[in-house]
Amino acid sequence: MHVATIFHLGVKELRGLLRDPMLLVLIVYAFTLAIYTSATAMPETLNRAAIAIVDEDVSPLSARLAGAFYPPYFTTPTPITPPEMDRRMDAGSDTFAIDIPPEFQADLLAGKAPVIQLNVDATRMTQAFNGAGYIQTILSAEITEFLQRYRKDATPPVDLALRARFNPELNKSWFGAIMSVIDNVTMLSIVLTGTALIREREHGTIEHLLVMPVTPSEIMISKVWSMGMVVLAASAFALVFVVQGLLAVPIEGSLILFLAGAALHLFATTSLGIFLATMAGSMPQFGLLLMLVLLPLQILSGGTTPRESMPDIVQTVMLAAPNTHFVMLAQSILYRGAGLGTVWPQFLSLVAIGSVLFAISLGRFRMSLK
Repeated sequence: MHVATIFHLGVKELRGLLRDPMLLVLIVYAFTLAIYTSATAMPETLNRAAIAIVDEDVSPLSARLAGAFYPPYFTTPTPITPPEMDRRMDAGSDTFAIDIPPEFQADLLAGKAPVIQLNVDATRMTQAFNGAGYIQTILSAEITEFLQRYRKDATPPVDLALRARFNPELNKSWFGAIMSVIDNVTMLSIVLTGTALIREREHGTIEHLLVMPVTPSEIMISKVWSMGMVVLAASAFALVFVVQGLLAVPIEGSLILFLAGAALHLFATTSLGIFLATMAGSMPQFGLLLMLVLLPLQILSGGTTPRESMPDIVQTVMLAAPNTHFVMLAQSILYRGAGLGTVWPQFLSLVAIGSVLFAISLGRFRMSLK
C-alpha cells in the first residue's frame, strides 16, 4: 500500500462529502441542535404537567386542595365539570384529572373515609408514573394539616447526608449532552462511510477506481480515515463549543484522551459502515440495515440503561460491540476524570474489535468487487 495513494483517495472522499449538502446538514445538526435538544427537551422529573380538578364539594378544604398544585411541577389547575372530565382526557388535554366528591369535607370531619378519584393519562408514561406519587403526597399532606388545624414539619428519625459524585447538581443536561455526542459519533461514522461506498457504486466511480493502480485495501482505508476524521473533528467541536460552552457542562477528564478513544471507536464503526454498505444493494436497503444495527447498539451499550440492570446474556453479548467499550471509557473520562490507567482495557478492546471488523469488512469489500 502507498500512503500517498491513501491520502489522495481520502481527499477525494472529503470533496465528495462537500458536494453532498444533505450529509453536511446532517453533520451540523447532529453535533449542534440535536445535542442541545437531547440535553434540555426531555426532563426526568415532573415538569408543568396538565391537571384539571372537578370540585363537587365546593368547600374550604376542596379549595385548599386545588390551590396546592402550582408550577413548576404542575400547570395551574383547570376547574372543570364532571361531564368535561372524560372528554378532556380522551382529547389529551389533561394528564391528571382529580374529582373531589360532594360532602367531602363534611365526611372527613365526621370520621368517615371519603375517596378522591384521580384519573391519569397513562400514555404519558414519565409524567403519569411520577405525577401520581406527587399528587398523592400533596393531597395527603394538605388533608393531614387540615385535620390537625396546624402545619407541622415532621422530623425524620434518621438524617441522610447526600453526596452526589460526578454530578453534584443532579442536572439531567450533564448526562444527556455527553451521551448525545457519543450516540451521534456512532451514527454518523456508520452513515458517512456507508453512503460514500454506495454513492460510488451508484455513480459508477468504483469501476473507475478499479482500473487504476489502487487496491481494495487502499480504497477502504481512505474511506475510514477521511470519514473518521470528519466525525472526530465534529465531536471535538461539539464538546468544546456546545457541551462546555453553550450548555456549561463541565468536562472532568482529558479531552485528548477521549478523542484518542473516539478515534479507535471510529476505526471500528467506519469498518462496520463499509460492511453494511457491501451487504446493501441500494441506499434504502442500507437505511433499513442501519436501523436494525444502530438501535440495539445504542440502547444495549449502557448509554441509556446501566448494563448492570440488563440480563447477564445481554451484557456478555454486548461486549463484542464497540459501543459498549466506548460508552465505558467516555463516561469514565468525561464524567469521572479517569486517566489511561483506568480505561486501558477499553482501549485494547476497541483495538481488537476494530481489527476484526476491519478484516471482515475488507474481505466482504473484495468479494463485492468481483
